[in-house]
Amino acid sequence: MRDTTIRRYNPETWPIASAMIHRKNDLGNGRTVQDQSADEWGVALAEVAAAGFAHVDPFDSWIRLADLERSRLDEFMAVTRDVGLSIPAISTARRSVIDPERGDEFLEYGHRVIDTAAEIGAGAVSFGLFGPLTQVQQQALWFWTVQGVVNPNDRDVYDKAVARIAELGRHAGELGLEISLEMYEDTYLGTADGAVRFATDVDLPNVKVNCDLGNLVRLHRPVEDWRTMMEKLAPFAGYWHAKNYYRMEDHGTGMAMSSPAPLEFGVINWREAVRMAFQAGFRSAFALEHYGGDGLSVCATNLTYLRKILRATMVTS
Repeated sequence: MRDTTIRRYNPETWPIASAMIHRKNDLGNGRTVQDQSADEWGVALAEVAAAGFAHVDPFDSWIRLADLERSRLDEFMAVTRDVGLSIPAISTARRSVIDPERGDEFLEYGHRVIDTAAEIGAGAVSFGLFGPLTQVQQQALWFWTVQGVVNPNDRDVYDKAVARIAELGRHAGELGLEISLEMYEDTYLGTADGAVRFATDVDLPNVKVNCDLGNLVRLHRPVEDWRTMMEKLAPFAGYWHAKNYYRMEDHGTGMAMSSPAPLEFGVINWREAVRMAFQAGFRSAFALEHYGGDGLSVCATNLTYLRKILRATMVTS
């Protein structure tokens, strides 16, 4: 039975998942993670548990749980339990319901993800409106330094996005799940104002915003101050992807550059951001992300840091 009363968690048990972005779905030898044996899945998941995590978000960039046959899904969940992990949420990536070619397919997939999340006991699903990486982005060291797919400035497409997310939100609400909408550049959720407007237009109590500020502060262009963004977003905050970046700006030329940073060292003050969210009523899970290097180990360090923040924050919330 899914635990939807997250308020009963304390700082030591609050769900903080490792995002599986440090591993890819394509294994490079004609196989994908979808084809792996339970033992092979177990190697990857045991690595997460050994890093100190009790929770994992499988991310469909690693494995699409909603596309596994029932027997295979049962295998995956058995392995997950065997290594001591649980799944508080499932995140989707680059499967936008308004993709001009595959939007209908991704909408149907989104419904399957919601059903799968409910079946395995997860409490939330993260959806985004960002498209696939372009060929140039795939060749770049950091994909966010290259222009990607842009949501069109078209009222009909915007309304379609709202309607389709609302459809997913109603489905999730019937199953007691939260939908969290991931902030991402050049989408309808690409600014704090845009994300608030979109969530307001969807107008469902279980549809919230994944305040992934890291996706914005890493951009090599002017961005709104993270504190100003968080002030707007805090009342809408749901399941939350947490990461940080070093950011340098030259005020004279307008040049900006970034690189991934551990959670406590980057430009976002996560102690303050978490406090703002809790004061506004945030009670959802977290997923830790990091690009580059040993991402899992950096996330393990971030786990310790975030637990310290929760201890301090929950005393005063």
